Amino acid sequence: MSLLQPVALRGILRASLVLLLLGSSLRAYALPSYARQTGDDCATCHVGGFGPQLTPHGQRFKLTGYTDGQNSVIPLSGMLVTNFTHVAKDLEEAPAEHFSKNDNFAAQEVSGFVAGRLTDHIGSFAQVTYSGVDRKWAWDNLDVRYARELSLNGKDLIAGVSLNNNPSLQDPFNTLPAWGYPYTASDLAPGAPVGPLLAGGLEMQVMGANAYALYDKHWYVEAGGYRSLSASMLDKFGIPKDDVVRAASVSPYARLAYTVDARKTAYSVGLVAMQSRMKADDTTDRDRYTDYGIDASYQFLGNRHNIVSFNGLLLHEDQNLAATFAGGGADRASQSLNSYNLNVSYYRDQTYGATLGLFGVNTGHDATLYADSTRARASTRGETLQLDYTPWGKEDSWLAPNLNLRLGLQYTHYDRFDGGSSNYDGSGRSASDNDTLLAFAWFAF
Repeated sequence: MSLLQPVALRGILRASLVLLLLGSSLRAYALPSYARQTGDDCATCHVGGFGPQLTPHGQRFKLTGYTDGQNSVIPLSGMLVTNFTHVAKDLEEAPAEHFSKNDNFAAQEVSGFVAGRLTDHIGSFAQVTYSGVDRKWAWDNLDVRYARELSLNGKDLIAGVSLNNNPSLQDPFNTLPAWGYPYTASDLAPGAPVGPLLAGGLEMQVMGANAYALYDKHWYVEAGGYRSLSASMLDKFGIPKDDVVRAASVSPYARLAYTVDARKTAYSVGLVAMQSRMKADDTTDRDRYTDYGIDASYQFLGNRHNIVSFNGLLLHEDQNLAATFAGGGADRASQSLNSYNLNVSYYRDQTYGATLGLFGVNTGHDATLYADSTRARASTRGETLQLDYTPWGKEDSWLAPNLNLRLGLQYTHYDRFDGGSSNYDGSGRSASDNDTLLAFAWFAF
């Protein structure tokens, strides 16, 4: 089927109306902390003048611990994400309390940050978020760093330690899951039913320490580990007990990448790996997940007027589901899955952007593990097209650097969902019935 399969005219008109209303009615008047600290405009560090996709300059700012520039006050910032979601066919039930089966408007996220230089060598990206879908506050991404710029054998060396709560959050490239495309998505639309543990399975549930180094401006290496936080602590941080997953021991994490900044172009290629042993109820057995993958990125920066970027990630996960199998939750203990996320984007004048992404997850056949699928597998694949407009974020922008905004339309098409293209769950629902049109306004202030 075509990527741009027709969506109901009603949905498109409503989405466009929502964008116009958002763009004209919402205002914020606080300084973005990183821009205030460095004196740089958002386009210096971010492709398209808006996060999270980083330029080489932005990657270096992150690796040096968010400490470049000066800061004489607590580095506070905020974020607001509002959106409108239309699904090709109404859902069988409302996706969340207080919402409808389709055509939902939400103030999806309101976030506060302590983000920037704390001392000469310590900086932070610490986020707390109110979910307009769940209607509650919770802690969100946390990355606190200690970093130093040194010299080794006459070559530049950046060395540091990151304390963070989401594996791959600390990574400087936009290939790994924490900062991968799509950079915003609806909480009120269907999504792939399964994925690798590295793709968000432990986010906000763990705390990890990672030592890293960038040597000779090319070789990036990182190693560390993550340990689950207690259920009582996570409850205090706003994570519901029903959502808690428990790693049985330290989950080791490793990363190696080679990167080149040639000014007009930049590229990287890398490897990533993580292993976790997960606890299961009523058994002493453990499920073991071993993720490893390869990633690559490319940016044509030119004179910054026309920017093309590519990001790609292939992940493989070996699963030894001894605990799940012992509890009758799978037909066999040995399982695996493969996933991919590829995207290419174009930005003109750091303002007008278009991004096309391809994504997919392929699983094996297991009638018990994937009982919700009529095909006894959860394989899912599709495409996402996003068009966006970033009116500010440049040096001469209105209220620069006090406010930034991205308006966007995003369309996601599913070729396959939960194992099938048609009647995948026995109710007659097709994969394309989950196609989603998202209109969003994303403010940073």
